[in-house]
Amino acid sequence: MNKRSDEVFVWPLCTRIIHWIIATSFLLSFVTSFDRTLFEWHLAFGFIFGIMLLFRIIWGFFGPNYATFKTFKLKYSELQSYFIEKVQNRWRKIHAGHNAASSWFTLIVLGLGSWIVLSGLLLQGTQEASGLFSRLNAHYFRFSSALLLFHEILSYLLFTWAMIHIVGVLIEQFYHKTHMLFAMITGYKKAEGQDAAVSIVRHLFAYSAIILSMMTLFFVAQPQDTFLTKSLFERRDFKAENSTFYEKCSKCHKIYPPFMLPHDSWIRLMDGLENHFGEQIRENNITQSEQMNIKAYLLSHSAESSSHKLAFKTLESLGEMRPISMSKVPYWREAHKNIDKKVYQSLHVKNASNCFACHEDFEYGILENRRIHIPRS
Repeated sequence: MNKRSDEVFVWPLCTRIIHWIIATSFLLSFVTSFDRTLFEWHLAFGFIFGIMLLFRIIWGFFGPNYATFKTFKLKYSELQSYFIEKVQNRWRKIHAGHNAASSWFTLIVLGLGSWIVLSGLLLQGTQEASGLFSRLNAHYFRFSSALLLFHEILSYLLFTWAMIHIVGVLIEQFYHKTHMLFAMITGYKKAEGQDAAVSIVRHLFAYSAIILSMMTLFFVAQPQDTFLTKSLFERRDFKAENSTFYEKCSKCHKIYPPFMLPHDSWIRLMDGLENHFGEQIRENNITQSEQMNIKAYLLSHSAESSSHKLAFKTLESLGEMRPISMSKVPYWREAHKNIDKKVYQSLHVKNASNCFACHEDFEYGILENRRIHIPRS
């Protein structure tokens, strides 16, 4: 490093890289959460965020000077003095390491961030039935809505704190002229103190974490399933499960998974075949015995019997409603509200009931966010 007058070398390159990976991965994970088609990227950035948080916690105990928790200013009196002096003295001298505000903010990021990552992993397992905790789906899927709310609240809280932190840094940079922003770019801070030094072992550890995070990006975001993204739900062979259901229904349309609708909806649909979406199903089309066979199969595999996300989200949103069309389900409407209506009118999709156009392997009972491909309108 080149010694600069009136400046201290506080943040080594590896520390700066990891700081920006933490900030960027959280931001990208937060942004991609609003688009279902970007779910694999949401997962990938979330995993990177988690890896970097784990590294930062370890770094807090074994890292170089200015990075360890023992150098943090965590007393209330120190935090109070920091803000009083900040208001009273525009040209005050600043501490080389973390000041009281940034000390507390670092702990907030590590604390909230850790809960966000953990709740995200549990949510992936219980709601999506995929990833490290996929086996929790069968017994705990009913808790996924509460877990999602918890995950979202924590994410918004951390995002709010991040905005507060950015405002604080900008005030330091442009009002107090402390070059605080540039410190995490150049590594030098306009302060007094000893330069930070990082041993070879610490360098190897830090750059190993950086490489691991980059590998995770490609490992999670790739189309092929890995142990971090593999779903517990396998492709279903509906023909093998019930050949009558498959052969009779597939003559007019592709097969819809039975867990899409609740028990009473299938009763309404099967008891109303004289007007089946504008078509009249007669005895010569499907015999009474075949109708009874299909009805029994649909009822035994309805939404009530499934731990699939679509099943419990549908039931959760319906209340007393029991529609026979998925497009009438409130959950379906909420999930598709931002899709341009021109998409449904395109030659590839044609109408809103054509789930197969956007959901890969839908005819096999697969409905994952990672497999959504919305065509251009």
